[in-house]
Amino acid sequence: MPTIIVPVGLNLGPSYRYVTPPDPNPEYWEVRLGNDSEELTDEEFQVWGRAFLDPERHARLEVNRETLQRDVIAAGNGPADPVPVIDRLLDRGLLIEFDPDSELEKAFRRIKLHPLAEGMGNTPEEPDRRLIGHNGQAHVKVNYTVYGMWAYSSSVGSLWDACADFETGAKEQREAGEDVEAATAAEVASELAKTLPMLVASGCAFLDLVR
Repeated sequence: MPTIIVPVGLNLGPSYRYVTPPDPNPEYWEVRLGNDSEELTDEEFQVWGRAFLDPERHARLEVNRETLQRDVIAAGNGPADPVPVIDRLLDRGLLIEFDPDSELEKAFRRIKLHPLAEGMGNTPEEPDRRLIGHNGQAHVKVNYTVYGMWAYSSSVGSLWDACADFETGAKEQREAGEDVEAATAAEVASELAKTLPMLVASGCAFLDLVR
C-alpha cells in the first residue's frame, strides 16, 4: 500500500489585525499543535486544509502526497507549486505520512488521537460495530478496537503507547479466563491506521503532536 498523508493539529481559525479600516485578509491562520499553536500563511493553510476535504477517499486510503498536490492545484486558491509547502508542513508536524501496512511505531510515537464527536454506541442490527457522529447523525462506523482507541487513547502518552496498553489489557483479560482475542500492539496499530484518515477527515477526531 502506498504511503498516505493525514493532517495533524486542531484548526483554531483566522487571526485578523487590529487595524482601521479592517483588513479582510487574515494575518495568519492558527492551528493548535501539542501545547503550542502554529501560525500558517494563507498558502500553508490552503494546503493543510485541503488535506481534510475528501473523507471518502481517506476511507479508501487514497490521499497521499501526489493526490494532495493535484487537489491543491485543481482548487486554484493555493500555491501554484504546493510541493515545498507540503514539505514544510511535514517538517513542522502539521502533516504526517505513514504506510498502514508497514511499521507504524515510529509514526505513532509522534502523535495522539483526540475525539471530536459523539460516541453513539452500537445497534441491535450490528452489535459488533460502533457509531461515531454529530448531533445524533452517524458519520463513521468502526469496530470495538478502533472505538476504544478513539475514546480513550488520548489519556496516555502517545498513540503507540495506547496500542501497547491494548495488547497488555487483552493479555490480562485472557489470563483471567475472559473470551478476548489476543492482539499485539503492531496489529492494533495496523487496524487503527486504516481508519485514522477517515476519522480525521470526517471531523470525528483530530491528531495532535506529542511534545
